[in-house]
Amino acid sequence: MWNEARIINATANLLMVLAVLALLGAALVWLVRLPVFDFKKIEIVSAPNTSFQYVAPDLIRSALAGQLYGNFFTMDLGQARQAFESASWVRQAQVRRVWPNMLRVTIEEQKPQGLWNENQLVNTWGEVFTANRAALEDEASLPQFVGPEGTESLMIQRYAELTQWSDQIGIQVRGLTLTSRYALQVTLSNGLTLDLGRDPGAEAPDPQAGIPGAVTFGERIERFVRSWPRVMALLPQREVRHVDLRYPDGFALTLAPLPESTQPKKKR
Repeated sequence: MWNEARIINATANLLMVLAVLALLGAALVWLVRLPVFDFKKIEIVSAPNTSFQYVAPDLIRSALAGQLYGNFFTMDLGQARQAFESASWVRQAQVRRVWPNMLRVTIEEQKPQGLWNENQLVNTWGEVFTANRAALEDEASLPQFVGPEGTESLMIQRYAELTQWSDQIGIQVRGLTLTSRYALQVTLSNGLTLDLGRDPGAEAPDPQAGIPGAVTFGERIERFVRSWPRVMALLPQREVRHVDLRYPDGFALTLAPLPESTQPKKKR
Protein backbone atom coordinates (compact mmCIF):
# COMPACT_ATOMS: atom_id res chain seq x y z
CA MET A 1 0.00 0.00 0.00
CA TRP A 2 2.77 2.40 0.87
CA ASN A 3 4.50 1.82 -2.46
CA GLU A 4 1.23 2.30 -4.33
CA ALA A 5 0.58 5.62 -2.57
CA ARG A 6 4.09 6.83 -3.40
CA ILE A 7 3.64 5.89 -7.05
CA ILE A 8 0.27 7.63 -7.17
CA ASN A 9 1.73 10.81 -5.64
CA ALA A 10 4.70 10.78 -8.02
CA THR A 11 2.38 10.32 -10.98
CA ALA A 12 0.16 13.17 -9.79
CA ASN A 13 3.18 15.46 -9.34
CA LEU A 14 4.46 14.55 -12.80
CA LEU A 15 1.11 15.27 -14.37
CA MET A 16 0.97 18.60 -12.57
CA VAL A 17 4.45 19.51 -13.83
CA LEU A 18 3.52 18.51 -17.36
CA ALA A 19 0.33 20.58 -17.12
CA VAL A 20 2.30 23.62 -15.92
CA LEU A 21 4.84 23.13 -18.71
CA ALA A 22 2.05 22.85 -21.27
CA LEU A 23 0.49 26.07 -19.96
CA LEU A 24 3.87 27.82 -20.07
CA GLY A 25 4.47 26.55 -23.60
CA ALA A 26 1.06 27.76 -24.73
CA ALA A 27 1.68 31.12 -23.08
CA LEU A 28 5.07 31.39 -24.77
CA VAL A 29 3.58 30.56 -28.17
CA TRP A 30 0.87 33.16 -27.60
CA LEU A 31 3.48 35.70 -26.49
CA VAL A 32 5.85 35.32 -29.46
CA ARG A 33 2.95 35.60 -31.88
CA LEU A 34 1.69 38.90 -30.53
CA PRO A 35 1.32 41.56 -33.26
CA VAL A 36 3.75 43.79 -31.38
CA PHE A 37 6.59 41.55 -32.59
CA ASP A 38 5.57 41.65 -36.25
CA PHE A 39 8.20 43.44 -38.33
CA LYS A 40 7.09 47.02 -38.77
CA LYS A 41 10.17 48.11 -40.71
CA ILE A 42 12.69 46.52 -43.05
CA GLU A 43 15.83 48.63 -43.14
CA ILE A 44 18.08 48.02 -46.18
CA VAL A 45 21.58 49.49 -45.97
CA SER A 46 24.69 49.16 -48.13
CA ALA A 47 27.80 47.33 -46.99
CA PRO A 48 30.36 49.42 -45.03
CA ASN A 49 32.26 52.00 -47.08
CA THR A 50 29.96 51.52 -50.08
CA SER A 51 26.84 53.11 -51.51
CA PHE A 52 24.10 51.78 -53.75
CA GLN A 53 24.47 52.38 -57.47
CA TYR A 54 22.17 49.71 -58.89
CA VAL A 55 20.18 48.38 -55.92
CA ALA A 56 16.86 50.12 -55.24
CA PRO A 57 15.80 49.36 -51.61
CA ASP A 58 12.14 50.31 -52.17
CA LEU A 59 11.86 47.98 -55.16
CA ILE A 60 13.43 45.13 -53.21
CA ARG A 61 11.04 45.63 -50.29
CA SER A 62 8.06 45.56 -52.66
CA ALA A 63 9.33 42.54 -54.59
CA LEU A 64 9.96 40.46 -51.46
CA ALA A 65 6.90 41.48 -49.48
CA GLY A 66 5.22 38.13 -50.05
CA GLN A 67 8.36 36.02 -49.53
CA LEU A 68 9.16 36.95 -45.91
CA TYR A 69 7.37 34.99 -43.20
CA GLY A 70 7.35 35.22 -39.42
CA ASN A 71 8.07 37.90 -36.83
CA PHE A 72 10.99 38.86 -34.59
CA PHE A 73 11.06 35.40 -32.99
CA THR A 74 9.82 33.08 -35.72
CA MET A 75 11.42 34.33 -38.95
CA ASP A 76 13.95 31.99 -40.56
CA LEU A 77 16.87 34.36 -41.19
CA GLY A 78 18.59 31.92 -43.53
CA GLN A 79 15.53 31.78 -45.75
CA ALA A 80 15.19 35.56 -45.59
CA ARG A 81 18.84 35.99 -46.62
CA GLN A 82 18.30 33.75 -49.66
CA ALA A 83 15.27 35.79 -50.63
CA PHE A 84 17.23 39.05 -50.55
CA GLU A 85 20.15 37.52 -52.43
CA SER A 86 17.76 36.50 -55.21
CA ALA A 87 16.98 40.17 -55.90
CA SER A 88 18.52 41.93 -58.87
CA TRP A 89 22.02 43.38 -58.34
CA VAL A 90 22.43 41.80 -54.87
CA ARG A 91 25.63 39.76 -54.44
CA GLN A 92 25.40 39.00 -50.71
CA ALA A 93 23.01 39.91 -47.90
CA GLN A 94 23.26 39.82 -44.11
CA VAL A 95 19.96 39.79 -42.18
CA ARG A 96 19.66 40.78 -38.49
CA ARG A 97 16.80 41.26 -36.06
CA VAL A 98 16.61 44.62 -34.27
CA TRP A 99 14.43 44.66 -31.14
CA PRO A 100 11.51 44.64 -31.06
CA ASN A 101 10.12 44.72 -34.61
CA MET A 102 12.71 45.76 -37.18
CA LEU A 103 14.67 43.74 -39.75
CA ARG A 104 18.02 45.17 -40.86
CA VAL A 105 19.46 43.93 -44.15
CA THR A 106 23.02 44.79 -45.16
CA ILE A 107 23.55 44.31 -48.88
CA GLU A 108 26.74 43.94 -50.84
CA GLU A 109 25.98 45.14 -54.34
CA GLN A 110 27.20 43.50 -57.52
CA LYS A 111 30.09 45.32 -59.22
CA PRO A 112 29.83 44.62 -62.94
CA GLN A 113 33.15 44.17 -64.73
CA GLY A 114 31.70 43.36 -68.12
CA LEU A 115 29.03 41.67 -70.22
CA TRP A 116 29.21 37.87 -70.29
CA ASN A 117 28.24 35.91 -73.40
CA GLU A 118 24.75 36.77 -74.66
CA ASN A 119 22.68 38.19 -71.79
CA GLN A 120 24.54 37.94 -68.50
CA LEU A 121 27.10 39.98 -66.60
CA VAL A 122 30.31 39.10 -64.78
CA ASN A 123 31.45 40.90 -61.63
CA THR A 124 34.90 41.90 -60.44
CA TRP A 125 35.21 38.58 -58.55
CA GLY A 126 34.74 36.60 -61.76
CA GLU A 127 31.20 35.51 -60.86
CA VAL A 128 28.49 35.41 -63.51
CA PHE A 129 25.12 36.87 -62.53
CA THR A 130 21.84 37.95 -64.10
CA ALA A 131 20.47 41.41 -63.38
CA ASN A 132 18.30 44.15 -64.82
CA ARG A 133 20.68 45.70 -67.35
CA ALA A 134 18.40 48.73 -67.66
CA ALA A 135 19.99 49.93 -64.41
CA LEU A 136 23.33 50.33 -66.18
CA GLU A 137 23.99 53.98 -66.94
CA ASP A 138 26.27 53.21 -69.88
CA GLU A 139 26.16 49.57 -70.90
CA ALA A 140 28.31 50.28 -73.95
CA SER A 141 31.24 51.22 -71.71
CA LEU A 142 31.51 47.67 -70.35
CA PRO A 143 33.80 45.21 -72.15
CA GLN A 144 32.28 42.12 -73.74
CA PHE A 145 33.54 38.73 -72.53
CA VAL A 146 32.79 35.56 -74.48
CA GLY A 147 34.01 32.20 -73.23
CA PRO A 148 33.16 28.68 -72.08
CA GLU A 149 31.43 28.12 -68.75
CA GLY A 150 33.90 27.99 -65.89
CA THR A 151 36.46 30.38 -67.41
CA GLU A 152 34.98 33.57 -65.93
CA SER A 153 37.72 34.13 -63.32
CA LEU A 154 40.44 33.53 -65.89
CA MET A 155 38.87 36.09 -68.24
CA ILE A 156 38.73 38.71 -65.47
CA GLN A 157 42.37 38.02 -64.63
CA ARG A 158 43.43 38.34 -68.27
CA TYR A 159 41.40 41.54 -68.64
CA ALA A 160 43.24 43.12 -65.69
CA GLU A 161 46.62 42.10 -67.09
CA LEU A 162 45.84 43.31 -70.60
CA THR A 163 44.46 46.62 -69.33
CA GLN A 164 47.75 47.35 -67.54
CA TRP A 165 49.62 46.84 -70.80
CA SER A 166 47.15 48.61 -73.12
CA ASP A 167 47.03 51.69 -70.88
CA GLN A 168 50.70 52.24 -71.69
CA ILE A 169 49.82 52.92 -75.35
CA GLY A 170 46.55 54.73 -74.67
CA ILE A 171 44.23 51.98 -75.97
CA GLN A 172 41.39 50.34 -74.04
CA VAL A 173 40.46 46.66 -74.02
CA ARG A 174 36.89 46.42 -75.33
CA GLY A 175 36.43 42.66 -75.45
CA LEU A 176 37.91 39.22 -74.81
CA THR A 177 36.94 36.01 -76.57
CA LEU A 178 38.10 32.58 -75.40
CA THR A 179 37.25 29.88 -77.93
CA SER A 180 36.29 26.29 -77.18
CA ARG A 181 39.95 25.42 -77.84
CA TYR A 182 40.94 28.08 -75.28
CA ALA A 183 42.51 30.42 -77.80
CA LEU A 184 42.33 34.05 -76.66
CA GLN A 185 41.40 36.97 -78.91
CA VAL A 186 41.38 40.61 -77.76
CA THR A 187 39.42 43.51 -79.22
CA LEU A 188 40.81 47.01 -78.59
CA SER A 189 39.05 50.37 -78.61
CA ASN A 190 40.71 51.40 -81.91
CA GLY A 191 39.10 48.43 -83.68
CA LEU A 192 42.27 46.33 -83.63
CA THR A 193 42.08 42.63 -82.79
CA LEU A 194 44.91 40.61 -81.27
CA ASP A 195 45.33 36.84 -81.53
CA LEU A 196 47.23 35.53 -78.51
CA GLY A 197 46.90 31.82 -79.14
CA ARG A 198 46.02 29.17 -76.58
CA ASP A 199 45.88 30.49 -73.03
CA PRO A 200 48.17 28.50 -70.71
CA GLY A 201 45.93 29.29 -67.74
CA ALA A 202 42.88 27.58 -69.24
CA GLU A 203 41.90 23.96 -68.76
CA ALA A 204 43.09 22.85 -72.19
CA PRO A 205 46.76 21.88 -72.30
CA ASP A 206 49.12 24.44 -73.79
CA PRO A 207 51.09 22.82 -76.63
CA GLN A 208 54.01 25.13 -75.85
CA ALA A 209 54.03 24.40 -72.10
CA GLY A 210 57.42 23.15 -71.02
CA ILE A 211 59.05 23.78 -74.41
CA PRO A 212 62.39 25.60 -74.03
CA GLY A 213 62.26 29.03 -75.65
CA ALA A 214 58.45 29.11 -75.87
CA VAL A 215 56.96 32.60 -75.63
CA THR A 216 54.72 33.16 -72.60
CA PHE A 217 51.44 35.04 -72.53
CA GLY A 218 52.97 38.10 -70.85
CA GLU A 219 55.93 38.16 -73.23
CA ARG A 220 53.63 38.27 -76.25
CA ILE A 221 51.76 41.27 -74.89
CA GLU A 222 54.94 43.03 -73.78
CA ARG A 223 56.49 42.57 -77.22
CA PHE A 224 53.41 44.03 -78.91
CA VAL A 225 53.19 47.05 -76.57
CA ARG A 226 56.90 47.76 -76.94
CA SER A 227 56.75 47.57 -80.75
CA TRP A 228 53.41 49.29 -81.39
CA PRO A 229 54.68 52.92 -81.46
CA ARG A 230 57.31 51.92 -84.05
CA VAL A 231 54.68 50.14 -86.13
CA MET A 232 52.55 53.28 -86.17
CA ALA A 233 55.58 55.36 -87.16
CA LEU A 234 56.37 53.03 -90.06
CA LEU A 235 52.75 52.85 -91.26
CA PRO A 236 51.33 56.34 -90.64
CA GLN A 237 48.85 56.18 -93.50
CA ARG A 238 47.71 52.56 -93.10
CA GLU A 239 45.13 51.13 -90.73
CA VAL A 240 46.13 47.93 -88.93
CA ARG A 241 43.13 45.62 -88.54
CA HIS A 242 44.61 42.50 -86.96
CA VAL A 243 47.78 41.41 -85.17
CA ASP A 244 48.75 37.76 -84.80
CA LEU A 245 51.01 37.38 -81.74
CA ARG A 246 51.38 33.60 -81.92
CA TYR A 247 54.77 33.69 -83.61
CA PRO A 248 57.84 32.91 -81.45
CA ASP A 249 60.02 35.71 -82.87
CA GLY A 250 57.58 38.46 -83.82
CA PHE A 251 54.02 39.08 -84.96
CA ALA A 252 52.09 39.41 -88.20
CA LEU A 253 49.99 42.40 -89.24
CA THR A 254 46.86 42.51 -91.36
CA LEU A 255 46.35 45.92 -92.94
CA ALA A 256 43.13 47.51 -94.14
CA PRO A 257 42.77 47.67 -97.94
CA LEU A 258 44.07 50.79 -99.62
CA PRO A 259 41.32 53.24 -100.56
CA GLU A 260 40.41 53.29 -104.20
CA SER A 261 41.88 56.19 -106.15
CA THR A 262 39.54 59.05 -106.83
CA GLN A 263 41.54 60.08 -109.94
CA PRO A 264 39.81 59.28 -113.24
CA LYS A 265 41.41 56.44 -115.14
CA LYS A 266 43.32 57.45 -118.25
CA LYS A 267 42.07 56.06 -121.50
CA ARG A 268 44.55 54.14 -123.58
